Amino acid sequence: MKLRCCSILVLVRRFHSQELPNTSKILSHQRLLTLLSSCKDLCSLLQLHARLITSGFTFNTSTSTLLINLYSSFQKCAFSRSLFDSLPNPPVIIWNSMIRAYVRVNQHEEALKLYVSMLEKSIQPDKYTFTFVLKACTAMSDFERSILIHEEIVRRNLETDVFIGTGLIYMYSKMGDLESARMVFDQMPDKDVVAWNAMISGLAQSAEPVKAVDLFKDMQFIFRINPNSVTLLNLLPAVCKLMDMRACRCIHAYVYRRAFPVSVHNALIDTYSKCNHPNLAHRIFLELRGKDDVSWGTMMAGFAYNGNFHEVLEMFDSIKKTGLKISKVSAVSALLATGEIGDLGRGKEIHEYAIQEMIDSDIMVATSLMTMYAKCGLLDKARDLFWGINGRDLVAWSAAIAAFSQSGYPQEALSLFRDMQNVYSQPNNVTLVSVIPACAELRAVRLGKSVHCHAVKASIDSDISTGTALVSMYAKCNLFNLALNLFNKMPLVEVVTWNALINGYAQIGDCYNALEMFSRLRLTGLHPDPGTMVGALPACALLGDVRLGGCLHCQIIRYGFESDCHVKNALIDLYAKCGSLTLAEFLFNKNDFSKDEVSWNTMIAGYMHNGLAKIALAAFHSMKFESFRPNVVTIVSILPAVSHLTCLREGMTIHSYIIKSGFQSHKLVGNSLIDMYAKCGQLDLSERIFEEMKNTDTVSWNALLTAYSMHGEGDRALSVFSLMENRDIEVDAISFLSVLSACRHAGLVEEGRKIFHHMRDKYHIEPDVEHYACMVDLLGRAGLFYEIMDLLKTMPMEPDGGVWGALLDASRMHSNIELAEVALKHLVKLEQGNPAHYVVLSSLYSQSGRWNDAGHTRVKMNETGLRKTPGCSWVEVKRGI
Repeated sequence: MKLRCCSILVLVRRFHSQELPNTSKILSHQRLLTLLSSCKDLCSLLQLHARLITSGFTFNTSTSTLLINLYSSFQKCAFSRSLFDSLPNPPVIIWNSMIRAYVRVNQHEEALKLYVSMLEKSIQPDKYTFTFVLKACTAMSDFERSILIHEEIVRRNLETDVFIGTGLIYMYSKMGDLESARMVFDQMPDKDVVAWNAMISGLAQSAEPVKAVDLFKDMQFIFRINPNSVTLLNLLPAVCKLMDMRACRCIHAYVYRRAFPVSVHNALIDTYSKCNHPNLAHRIFLELRGKDDVSWGTMMAGFAYNGNFHEVLEMFDSIKKTGLKISKVSAVSALLATGEIGDLGRGKEIHEYAIQEMIDSDIMVATSLMTMYAKCGLLDKARDLFWGINGRDLVAWSAAIAAFSQSGYPQEALSLFRDMQNVYSQPNNVTLVSVIPACAELRAVRLGKSVHCHAVKASIDSDISTGTALVSMYAKCNLFNLALNLFNKMPLVEVVTWNALINGYAQIGDCYNALEMFSRLRLTGLHPDPGTMVGALPACALLGDVRLGGCLHCQIIRYGFESDCHVKNALIDLYAKCGSLTLAEFLFNKNDFSKDEVSWNTMIAGYMHNGLAKIALAAFHSMKFESFRPNVVTIVSILPAVSHLTCLREGMTIHSYIIKSGFQSHKLVGNSLIDMYAKCGQLDLSERIFEEMKNTDTVSWNALLTAYSMHGEGDRALSVFSLMENRDIEVDAISFLSVLSACRHAGLVEEGRKIFHHMRDKYHIEPDVEHYACMVDLLGRAGLFYEIMDLLKTMPMEPDGGVWGALLDASRMHSNIELAEVALKHLVKLEQGNPAHYVVLSSLYSQSGRWNDAGHTRVKMNETGLRKTPGCSWVEVKRGI
């Protein structure tokens, strides 16, 4: 302790050794103390401290307290401690100052140790001691010591003190014990606005933010306490969680009638943006006087949050024109926008600007740069940026993993996670939340479970973000028992966690469970958010229930989600899949709808779902005309339209666009091209596409099998199927359907029979009704009717129209009127509106000379109101269909 005291004396004397004043020049002690109170830098403080020492000043309690506080304000807590240790018997006020000094520089453990030392020396703490000690406990989230200190406070009858009570409320709120926080709050006899703010803040961050809004109302209307700016800043996050536009407008009106600082207006901009009303947020921004860089950054973040990426870049340009300094938040929003729209040129421009402003090394900006380059396809550049970060800590690693995972490179994210484990053996919750989605994307269940074990060992599995990521991963991997088990064990469940389950069920086509989870969410009292609706609407679409979808649409309007681009796209998809194309087109063409590539893709897919290939192709051209860049999903959606219309020239034009855009490496695109060229009669081009594909999967091989099948190339289809077996490529039900179809077209009865039996005996795949229809057609063309009847008797399911239709065609081919009548009898029941079956039977009667029966069949067809549909052909003339 003496050494510590000597060290500070040596330091202050060094500052003064050259110019110690003589007695006549020494300033009065009062003058020195006045200068000390207004000291602005550490050098001046040391000089003044030296003058006081060398002038023989006797340090009293107030001066020692002032010096301890001043040194801590300059982050020199060691100097404060040296001075503290030099005092023989410091009173409680000095102890409080030293504890406060440690809290100020975030040395909370030292603050608590000093508190224990204080008790050991029988120094009685006062209310100010506990105020500072509670702050240290709150920062450390040390629940056990917090309880002990609270018990000491109660023992000394200090719990009702407004400062201590407020400290306890903040402490319990941060630790998630809102029941204890509310108990302390209710027991306080006199509550000032700070105490109310503390309680509102705690409730706003809880799972029941509506209680924060209710408490805010009680504060004003029952207890007549006027809220201040901090009250509103604490309350608005609750309004965001509730998506409560009515409350938001009421607070806005309250702010409008009074003089509040810019920070409150910035918070309102953020709230309106997060309530999916960026237009109202922008109106506040435009009317706001004295905008600061936070205002610009908040508005840009709001536009980015709502998917208005072009508006983000327009604001970025405006900041540059006005000469304002671009904040880190603004740079991050601008980089996010360029990454989402794939504008690499603008991204590089923002990167250069970040370098000029010397903010490119900031972890938040560096992460956004990595994400932007990754989303624009420059993976090497993104990787170089990461390895170029000096002093990579756990935050930097976590950020890089998140950047690759969110940009569609899950394998790279997992590789980086493994590299990180060589440096940091214990990842934090941010790291885990970043790597879990990559595991889900790759269906890497084993690694996902390993990450889950990490979370359990580190006691962060109950953290809301980690728990939600794990629930989402298990749901995406179709492990719903594990997902539900984890979900039910989570102590706190928010809307985003419910969304993970709803989306998981919807993605595997389990519509009923998806909608059941949606109903259970509503029963909890939590309000759905746009993500909830984006999960529930596809479930209605899969059910084809436009009425239920309409009910959800009403709720979307009620909650104010209709302006959300993702929700609007889901609504368009719902109505298109339910056959209500007029409603889908109405939503798509609304003036206030900011379309994106997903909107166009949804509309094109909707037209194709309803068999409107020509209109889908027109929509594709409109998309390009309006300067939207078709992406991989667009290409995969439009190529079936080309196939349906057999419009070869259009298909080749799209193929050239695919090559220019670098999409040819995508398996989905390659598979669609194989199918398109085959249906347009260009089997050689289908083969070339397949041969040029670097990564083929079962779907690719099946596409080639189907191509050979539709062109009657049975032998080549069998060769390809044999090659799949030899190369251990997984064969599925579609593979067998394609090769059986090829056999029936080529009349390869023995080969087809052998493959059909291999399907069940060798590959353990149960034939579907379509496989039986193929076999009936194959055997029927060969006239093997007895074998057909035996096959029909062994079918584990009822034959459908395809099976009976194949039998009818075979009967017509071999003039087997008896079996034709049997087939028609079943077909009339299954496909009452199809006149083709009557026409086939009538033709068969005519061929056999049974003219009366042929006439009766025609009369019966007319009596049922059926008409033969005339055939038609598509012809391409001068790029027109």
